[in-house]
Amino acid sequence: MTTTTTEPTAAAAPEPAVRDRADVRRQVRLVITFAVVLAALVAFALLIEDPKFTYLLGEKRTKDSVVREGDATLVSWGAVAIAALALVLAVLDRFPRGWKGALLGVLVGLAFYAGFLMWAYTDQGGGSFQAFIANPIPGTIRIATPLVLGALAGALCERAGVINIAIEAQFLSGAFFASVFSSIAYTSLVFIPVGLCAAFGLLGGILAGVLIAAMLGWFALRYHVNQVVLGVVLVAFATGLTSFLLGQIPKEHKDTLNDPQVLEKIRIPGLADIPLFGDALFNQTLLVYLMYGSVALVTFLLFQTRWGLRVRAVGEHPKAADTVGINVNRVRWQAVLLGGVFAGLGGAYYTVGSTGAFDREVSAGTGFIALAAVIMGRWHPVGATFAAVFFGFMWNLQNQLSFVQPVPGELLGAAPYLATIIAVAGFVGRVRPPAADGEPYIKG
Repeated sequence: MTTTTTEPTAAAAPEPAVRDRADVRRQVRLVITFAVVLAALVAFALLIEDPKFTYLLGEKRTKDSVVREGDATLVSWGAVAIAALALVLAVLDRFPRGWKGALLGVLVGLAFYAGFLMWAYTDQGGGSFQAFIANPIPGTIRIATPLVLGALAGALCERAGVINIAIEAQFLSGAFFASVFSSIAYTSLVFIPVGLCAAFGLLGGILAGVLIAAMLGWFALRYHVNQVVLGVVLVAFATGLTSFLLGQIPKEHKDTLNDPQVLEKIRIPGLADIPLFGDALFNQTLLVYLMYGSVALVTFLLFQTRWGLRVRAVGEHPKAADTVGINVNRVRWQAVLLGGVFAGLGGAYYTVGSTGAFDREVSAGTGFIALAAVIMGRWHPVGATFAAVFFGFMWNLQNQLSFVQPVPGELLGAAPYLATIIAVAGFVGRVRPPAADGEPYIKG
């Protein structure tokens, strides 16, 4: 009996995995972006004439301002090194994903901002830095506060499957009625301390925001009106209504109906003493602190509670949610009305939180920027918050550089809106809204 032995055959080598087209597009997009950034930063560094510059730790120059001097050349070439590192990682397809990639992307953005400032201020005062570079954090927080609150409202609504184009309407109505409530409280309700009159205006903003949210929910969920068209109509309605009501206030009653108290700043000892950003973040009004807490609250509600699970379920697959006993429209109503609370607070910022008296179209279209922040943040409260802060940063940059000669004023004015277009166009990567976003649910 003969036995046959077979030589062991080498295991077949696995076929190389075919890269996903999305990964290829991502790499190409990153390489192009970082190459452009690197080229711009090198140009900025080479154009610097006087390496000395002066900057403030605060937002404005006063007699008590802390002033420092720095080396523009060192800052510029440091920014070049950061952009070069990001470009190398992108070329080698080693650019990290997730929060590490986002953090590195933010670092590159800050490097570009620093290099751009070094170049932009070079020609001020005959080749030397006569102008002071101010701390951008206070202005960014001031501009971003209503955007963050509006973005939270949008994230809540759209996670539940309701498109909220009407954030701008909630801003306008919230700003108007916050002004009216605060003015009436100050002049009529003598038992309310002066310091609480501005806070009473927040109640007016919340009620107005919830009222617009109720109109959105009524027509979208009850009568199944197209939600995009409905949102545009509500914006037109709020614009016309607030302008009409403002026109009906006689001049002799302006003090009693449109002269609100403004929220005072509340300084948090210890935290406000942190260099560079402590005073900007922790010497703020009640409304800014409410914004901080709102981000944590909405994130917790959506991702750590049973109610949040139901909200996400009715936004993704309402029929399946209905099958397990969830009342789809009730949950959507709850999310829309809660979103109205945050959007109303965002509107109140434009009066009792900052300027005081209401003026026509005081929000200046920022409700649509808040909606873009929701998209850029991928319908996540934290992502939407960072996107809103980014837009606020761009607006503050426009204000900071409005007097700088090398930069055309028209380009600076368009910068925030260009950033919005880039976000909506999906430059941040593939974005997928909730599957049932904008689709009315009819049981049966």
